[in-house]
This record gives sequence, C-alpha cells and structure tokens, in this order.
Amino acid sequence: MANKSFPRGVHPPELKEMTADMALEVMPPPERVSILLLQHFGKPAEPLVQKGEEVYLGQKIGEARTLFSAPVHSSVSGKVLSVDDHSHPAGNPCLAITISNNGQDRALQKEGRKDPFSLSADEIRQLIREAGVVGLGGAAFPTAVKLSPPKDKPIDTLIINGCECEPMLTADYRLMLETPEDILKGAELARIASGAKKIIIGIEDNKKEAFRLFRKILGASSPIPSDSNSEKASSTEIALLKTKYPQGAEKNLIFALLRREVPRGGLPFDVGVVVQNVGTVKAIWEAANTGKPLYEKALTVTGNGIKNPKNLVVRIGTPFQKVIDFCGGLADEANLLVMGGPMMGLAQWTLEVPVVKGTSGILAWQTPRPQPEHACIRCGRCVEHCPMGLIPTQLAKYVQFNNLAEAEKWGVLDCVECGCCQYSCPSKIPLVHWIRLGKNKVAALKRKKSS
Repeated sequence: MANKSFPRGVHPPELKEMTADMALEVMPPPERVSILLLQHFGKPAEPLVQKGEEVYLGQKIGEARTLFSAPVHSSVSGKVLSVDDHSHPAGNPCLAITISNNGQDRALQKEGRKDPFSLSADEIRQLIREAGVVGLGGAAFPTAVKLSPPKDKPIDTLIINGCECEPMLTADYRLMLETPEDILKGAELARIASGAKKIIIGIEDNKKEAFRLFRKILGASSPIPSDSNSEKASSTEIALLKTKYPQGAEKNLIFALLRREVPRGGLPFDVGVVVQNVGTVKAIWEAANTGKPLYEKALTVTGNGIKNPKNLVVRIGTPFQKVIDFCGGLADEANLLVMGGPMMGLAQWTLEVPVVKGTSGILAWQTPRPQPEHACIRCGRCVEHCPMGLIPTQLAKYVQFNNLAEAEKWGVLDCVECGCCQYSCPSKIPLVHWIRLGKNKVAALKRKKSS
C-alpha cells in the first residue's frame, strides 16, 4: 500500500545524517539563564518574582493571566539578577527574568501525585496549563487550550505528529527512539483531555526505525496500565507517511491521514481532530506523572558551521552562545545562524538570545551571497508546490501595492509560511517576506476595527 501524503509540497535535501544517529545528550545548565516571558502564542506571562529573590528549579516565575498565554518556570535554582528587556529569537525585545544558577538544582517539595490515568479531562488540562506546556512543534500554542475544543465541535481523532519534516532536525526522531512509551502515555492523556476516541501516530518514511519501534510496542502490549480507571482509546494506529515537506503542518497532516480538509479560516477541531507533536505529549506525561513543568527542551544543533553537531536536552533560558560552545563552537566559515529548521526558521543577529520552548534547532552554516531577485517569469512553480493551493506571486503583488482587501480575499491569511514557494522560485523573489508582511498588515487592520 502506498504511503499516505498530501497534494503539492516539495522535497528539499533532508540533511539529517549529521545527527540522526546521535542520542540525546543532556547539556549541563549554564551559570545564568534568561527566561523570556513570551515563549508561546498569545499574551506574555506576567512576572511573579523580583530582582534579588531566590527561586527553585521548576518554580513558576511568570503567570498566564489570559486564556491565550502560558506560565513560565525557572530552569535552575538561584537568585534573580534582573527582570528586564532581553533579546528575543523572534526579533523584538521581550521582558525576561535572568537568574544566576547556584548549581544546586534545588526544587520545591512535590505533593503526592495521583495515578495520571485516573485523572479527569479537566484535571489533566489543569496540570498541563500549570506546567506551561505549549506546542513543541514550533507554533507554541498553549496545549491546555488546544485540548479544550468547543462543546459543539466534538473530537474523534487525536493525531500525534512524528513527521519532523524540516530538513536537518532530528531531535523529535531521537525522542521517538529513546522515549516511545512516555510519548504513548502522554498521547493517551491528551486523548482523554480532548475526548477523542482514536489515536493515530504519523511518522515519515525516512524514520522507519521509529515506525518499526512503535509498531512493535503497540503490537506487543499497551503501555497504558490495564487497571487504569480511564476508558482506553478504542484504537491506536500508526501510519507511515511519504517523506515530503511540509508534511508536519497540521492541515496537511490531517488531509494525509484522514482525507479531511480543514475549512478556510478554520481549525483542526472543525473536522473533529486535534494534532499534538511527539515532544508535546512527552511533556504532558512528565507534567502529569511527576509534576515536572516545561523547563527544558530537546533540540538539534547542526550545520556545517557547527564543529560538533549534536542532539541535546537544554534548559530553557540558556544562551545560544553556551549551546554552541558545548558543541565545539562555530566553524570559521559560518556566516548564518538560524533558530528552527532551514525552511521556516528565524535568522538570528546575536548569540545572546536564549533557548525558548519553541526552539527545535540551532543551525549554523556557510551560505553564499543571496542571489539577485529577478522579475517573475510566470512559470507557476510557486502555485504548483503551494500546499495550501494559493497563488503566492499574486498575493505578493497585492501586498507590494498595499491592496490588502484583495490579498485577504485571495487567502493571504491561509498561508502557513512554509517557504515552498520561495524555495522553488527561479527568480529568487522573497515571496514569504511579502506574504508575511501582508498577513501582519491584515491582522493589524482587523484588530483596529474590533477595538
């Protein structure tokens, strides 16, 4: 049977061989961390500590005051040095809590915990919220909100995203190989919280070792205790997907696995689905099982500009400079630093930005000078490869001439900024730049009208 997939997309060089066989290595925490209060979709958290206070490992230091926000926690024990603006990987400065690490990793006493599988859906969601868990596939959407669909939109399927379709990144692959049972247990808790009846784990066919491992575990015995008070999932399936980018985008993954199309302007729960990344469900299990908040992150450090590429588990708030130093430093020829993958990642201008919850990778390489932009030759490649079925050149033109009404009409807000159009463009037009600008302008106009 042919592996499942979605229409269009691209298949750039995978470049995963540098780190795919490297086990996750725990990086020692640095002398100081800077915990940004905006590491998620929505409003920044509000600081709960002041300069000079002593904090514990895992202590909540930033509170979420709105629905679309998430608390943040200290990733070390020590003294608060400052609560001030700090460089953010997304570009704009953001309030951060900088903590001097005392090297003791002193944690607060934890209360006795209930069996995670005896918890109600509300209790699971509350634990997830308090632990600051957000989507670790890149969007960093608050997970407790995602697992709370409207009552009139029942969920029948929970999809676990094991695609990791971005080139060069392999941290999720290592999580699947090294902690498969934690992932399955976290998936079951997410299923209970969302009310889904079925779990599907989607893995691309360039990760067949992970696919075989999950199939073996699911075929042998369930990792969910048989005496659990919760109703077990009616079924847990595993599906092998054709390796293609951007397979891991929610709407593409839903179509590939279920042939359901999320409506324009809609969300996965409009078609009865919730999608969670493998790292996210592992964090859910840790929060429910041990009370561990999200204060460390699995990520890949790679590229020909990194002397010793690695897969690491890094404390949140660690400066990029310290992570790169742990990997042997930058090669002399490196001239580009990116957070995330090479297709959707964000170029960085300083090594002092800290690791955040959404940091899936730190990439460095030598890149040639950008090629000059030429006029569009109307080849149609951007249309041919756009996974959302848009016309990127037309959208870019509308934005360039500030015709935002037409840009919205033609679907500028439906763009997922995957970069397939720009990757395939022979004229080297910065299509993603123009479309992203248009999305921001349209969103700003909508906010202005609603206020």
